[in-house]
Amino acid sequence: MISLTITEGGYNYNEATGEFNFENPLVQHDIANAEAPKTIFGYLTQAFKLRKERGLKGCTIQSCDNIQGNGHMTKKMLLSYVGVAEPALVAWVEEHVSFPNAMVDRITPATSPSDISSLKETSGIDDAWPVVCEPFKQWVIEDYFSAGRPSWENVGAQFVPNVEPYEKMKLQLLNAGHSVLGILGALMGYDTIDEAANNPSVNAFLRAYMGREVAPILSDLKGVDLESYEVSLLQRFGNVYIKDQIDRICSETSAKFPIFILPTINAQLKLDGHIEHAALVTAAWAIYSLGSDENGKAINVKDVMASVLNEKAKESKNCPTTFLEIESVFGKLKDSKLFAEAYTSAYKDIVKHGVEKCVLEMNINRVNFI
Repeated sequence: MISLTITEGGYNYNEATGEFNFENPLVQHDIANAEAPKTIFGYLTQAFKLRKERGLKGCTIQSCDNIQGNGHMTKKMLLSYVGVAEPALVAWVEEHVSFPNAMVDRITPATSPSDISSLKETSGIDDAWPVVCEPFKQWVIEDYFSAGRPSWENVGAQFVPNVEPYEKMKLQLLNAGHSVLGILGALMGYDTIDEAANNPSVNAFLRAYMGREVAPILSDLKGVDLESYEVSLLQRFGNVYIKDQIDRICSETSAKFPIFILPTINAQLKLDGHIEHAALVTAAWAIYSLGSDENGKAINVKDVMASVLNEKAKESKNCPTTFLEIESVFGKLKDSKLFAEAYTSAYKDIVKHGVEKCVLEMNINRVNFI
């Protein structure tokens, strides 16, 4: 078997179309110079060509990258390349190679200069790019292997028939939780995720969002105690040794929101369920997109849609629901009267009272309601 850890960018797909990018100069080089490849696709194609010629068995390609449906993505991109570079090999790959999906979960913030100096001071190791990570780790793998597999379950990996429910759990709890803390924390003037997570009001707000709005729409999570997982997330987010920068977490929120938060909103709307917490986060994002926190400090909005977000955010000062008109992010969400009302109310409350008072008030009202 062959494992891949090549980052999202290594899969060479066009984000707009989802198709393989044949315009990449490295890809063009590999097609013209098959025996001197520079991309993973060129290498794998030549490896499979040799295996076929020598009558060897196929193998498993195990993607370890943080992409939803990473096995499906790997297969699609590889077969796209093989179809052009070695068309006669396509049928062999389809018959002899498997591409199990996998979900990996471990918070690993970007390396900082202080990480480099701290490692050198405490251990004497001079590493230009040490990797900092949390103690928690989870690896859920689709049990679909061409020629046997290692017994990774003996060291904590979980093999399942279908990874999708676990991916959904991670995206809508962990990834969404990061975005919630990032957006609210940015407006409150925090710099790191742990600072936001250790604010009692924000912490309680996030716990309620996960328990009331996300958890009810998750299912088929064999081997997972969802309530314990939520508690562990709050502890992980609050880890003071993992200084995950809020501006990193908030970067490209326009791409993250439709994947992390919008599915929860849409599912709850279909159930006539709870959307209050998600509505407040959405309203906070609209205000965040104006480019300054509640103390007047500038926010560097890192997003390919930054100009559109800012334009709609400015218009939202007079009509809050204008922000929901960004269809590429929100779809048809603006047409939901229930969500629009909750969002507008939250927007006005944040403008008038600030984030911390709003989340505190929501926590108090929820307790009183219960």
